[in-house]
Amino acid sequence: MKIALIGYGKMGKTIEKIAIDRGHEIVSIIDIDNREEIMSKEFASADVAIEFTAPSVAYDNCIKAMNAGVKVVSGSTGWIHKHQEQMQRLCNEEGKTLFWSSNFSLGVAIFSAVNRYLAKIMNRFPGYDVEMEETHHIHKLDAPSGTAITLSEGITENIERKSEWIMGNLTNPDGSVTTGAEATPDKLRINAIRRDEVPGIHTITYTSEADTIRITHDAKNRSGFALGAVLAAEYVKEHNGFLGMKDLFDF
Repeated sequence: MKIALIGYGKMGKTIEKIAIDRGHEIVSIIDIDNREEIMSKEFASADVAIEFTAPSVAYDNCIKAMNAGVKVVSGSTGWIHKHQEQMQRLCNEEGKTLFWSSNFSLGVAIFSAVNRYLAKIMNRFPGYDVEMEETHHIHKLDAPSGTAITLSEGITENIERKSEWIMGNLTNPDGSVTTGAEATPDKLRINAIRRDEVPGIHTITYTSEADTIRITHDAKNRSGFALGAVLAAEYVKEHNGFLGMKDLFDF
C-alpha cells in the first residue's frame, strides 16, 4: 500500500517505521515546511494519507487530501466536533473517506469498551459519582484530550444522571492550575494535567461514601497509537465512508 504522511513529528516518524516494517511504501511526507506538496503528484498517488498534526490545520489537511482523491486517516484532535457533520456529508454523499479517531491504540479501544460497559452498570447505582482525569505531555495543545472526550461520551450515553462533560482544572506544565468549572451532579468533570513527555494516561473514578472504583489506561509510548493508525490505513484501503475504531474493532 502507498501511504502519505501529513505531519512528521514524533508520531509521524513512528508511523513511518511501523508502516515500512509492515511492507508499505511512504510516497509523500508533508510537514510544516512543505505544505504545498499536498498538491503534488506524489501525494495524489497514495492510497491513504495518515494525518497527525494540530487542531488549527487538521481540517484543511483533510479537505485537501480528499480533494486530491486520497482517503484519510486522521488522529488530530480538537477539530472534528466542529466539522463532523460536514465530514459525514462528504463521506456519505460525495464518496470521500475519512477514518477519524481520538486515539488509535488497541489498548484504548479495549479500555473504551470496558468504560461503556462499566457505565451501563453504574447507571443503576446513583450513590456513585464519576469524574475523569487525563495526563499528557507538555506539547499537547488541546484540553481535555480528544480521548477523554470520547470516553466521556461513552459515560454520558449510558448514565442517565450525567448529561454532558465539563472542563475541570488544568494543571499547566509550570505547575500552576487554571481553575475550571465547578462539579455539578448532572455534569461529568474532566481534569487535565500537562507534564513532562507523558504519552497519555486516562483515569475514570467512581466514588461513593463506601468505596472507590477506578479504571486507568496508561500508555507507555507512542508505538501503540502508531500501529493502530497503520491498521486503520490498511482497513481504509478496502473500505469507504466516515469510519472509526468501532468499525476496525467490533467490541
